Amino acid sequence: MPTERCCQARGQRGISLIEVIVFIVVIAISLTALLAVYQQSVVNSVDPIKRIRMLELAQAQLDRVLALRYDEATPSGGVPACNSLGGPTCNNTTEPDLDDVDDYHDVRDTPAPGYSRSVQVTNTPLTGAQAKLVSVTVTSADGETLTLAAYRVNF
Repeated sequence: MPTERCCQARGQRGISLIEVIVFIVVIAISLTALLAVYQQSVVNSVDPIKRIRMLELAQAQLDRVLALRYDEATPSGGVPACNSLGGPTCNNTTEPDLDDVDDYHDVRDTPAPGYSRSVQVTNTPLTGAQAKLVSVTVTSADGETLTLAAYRVNF
C-alpha cells in the first residue's frame, strides 16, 4: 500500500510536455499581438507634433498675407477700397516687393527643414464684394499636406 501512494503522488505533481508547449504557443501569440499594437503607437507618436508644426507654418504665412493690402492701388488702411465709388482703380500688378496680397501668388519657400510651403491667390467674386481666396499649403517630408484658406475682401 505505501508504494501505491508514492507513485500516485508523483504522477500528480508535474506538468506534461504538451502543456508546456501549449503555454509557450499562447504566450507567443499574445506577445506578438501586444508588440504589434506597441509598434503602431510608436510609429504614429510623432504625427500630432508634425501636424501642429504644419498648422503653425501655414497659419503664420496666412496671417502675413492677409495683413497686407488688397491691391497695389489700395491705400493704407484699405479705405476707400479700390474700384469703389471714389476709390482708386484696382490694378493687380504683381511686383517682387510683396506689399499686397497678389504679390504672394505662387510664392514657395522652405520655412523649416523637411517642410515646404506654397501660397495661391485667386480672385473670387462674393455676393456684393470683391474678394481673393488665399490658400496656404504646407507639405511635410513624407508627403502629407495641410491647406489653410481664407478670403481677403476689398473693403
